Amino acid sequence: MKKLELTAREIAEITGGEIKGDPERIITSVAGVHDATAEQLSFVGHKRYEKQLETTKAGIVLVCGDLANAPCDTRTLIVCGNVDLAFSIVLERFAEEPPKWNVGVHPSAVVSPEAKLGAGVSINANAVIEAGAVIGDGTVIGAGCYIGHDVKIGAKCLLYPNVTVMYRCVIGNLAVIHPGVVVGGDGFGFIPGERGLVKVPQTGIVVIGDDVEIGANTTIDRARFGCTRIGDNVKIDNQVMIAHNVEIGASSILVAQCGIAGSARLGRGVILAAKAGVNGHITLGDGVKVAGTSGVVKSVPAGQIAMGTPAETQREYMQRYTLPSRFDKLAAKVKALTAELEALKAASEK
Repeated sequence: MKKLELTAREIAEITGGEIKGDPERIITSVAGVHDATAEQLSFVGHKRYEKQLETTKAGIVLVCGDLANAPCDTRTLIVCGNVDLAFSIVLERFAEEPPKWNVGVHPSAVVSPEAKLGAGVSINANAVIEAGAVIGDGTVIGAGCYIGHDVKIGAKCLLYPNVTVMYRCVIGNLAVIHPGVVVGGDGFGFIPGERGLVKVPQTGIVVIGDDVEIGANTTIDRARFGCTRIGDNVKIDNQVMIAHNVEIGASSILVAQCGIAGSARLGRGVILAAKAGVNGHITLGDGVKVAGTSGVVKSVPAGQIAMGTPAETQREYMQRYTLPSRFDKLAAKVKALTAELEALKAASEK
C-alpha cells in the first residue's frame, strides 16, 4: 500500500460520513476488522456484526447508521450511508498503482499486417492478433491472448493474459476481461442424424457493451445466428457460463458459477447469485434477483425475487418452506380441540 496518512476529518469528507469521536485521529492504512491496529481503518457494515466493533483494535471504523450510538472512547467512528462504498473509496486512496504496460508490440507477439492497432495500444508477449482485427486506443492485450479474425475491441480495454476472443466478436470500450475468459466459442448445438449427433452451425457473434467486467474462466458462446449480447456496465464473476443467443441487460450482475441457457433474456439490473441456473428461452424482467443455487425454469416478472429449484417467488417459497411447521401447529390445535370436545361430551353424559 502507498505510504499515506489520513485523518478522520479527511475520511469523512471523501466518504460523506459523520464523525463520532476525535476528528484528528490519523490512520496510515486499512485492514480487516479482526486484524486492524490502532493506526488502521476498518469497517462494520451491519448491526449483526456489532460484536466485532466491540473487539476490533482499529483506530477508525466506518459504521452503518444502526451503530451510530456505539461507544467511541477508544476509537473514532465514521457513520456512512453505504459502508461498503465508503470503504472502497478509502481503500482506493491506499491502493498501489496498477502495473504500467509498455506501449507497442512485444517482439514475441504475432500481429497480422492486416490488423489495425489504435494509438497507445500494448500487445504483450506471445499474443496473437489475426487479420482484420481492430483494437482501440489505449487498449492492453495481455500475454498469450488470442484475438481472432475481424474482432473489434474498443478503447481503454484491459485483457489480462490468456484471454481468447474468437472471430468477428465485438467488445466495447473500457472492458476488463480476466485471465482464461473465452468470448465467442461455439454454442452447444447438436441434432440427431443418421450417423449420430450432427453439429448445428454457430454462425453468429458475441457483442459486449461498454464498461463490462468479466471474471476469470468465464465463457460466453457465440450465437447460433444473430448475436449473444452483453449490455453496458454488466459485471460478471468467475466461471460463469453464458450460452448462445443470450441477452443480458445493462448493469446486471452474474455471480460465480451461475449458468444461463440458450436464448434466455435478462432485463436491466438483474442479479444472479452464485450457482444459479436459468433455463433457455425464458425472460427475467428488469431488477429480478435470483437466489444462490436456484434453478429458474419459467419467466419471472420485473422486480421479483426468485429462489429454490424450481424457482418460485419469495412469497411462494416462504409459504412452502413454512408449511411443515404450520401443519404441526394445525395438528396440535386439532388435537387440543378434539380433547376439548371429548371432555364436553363426557361432562354431558354424566
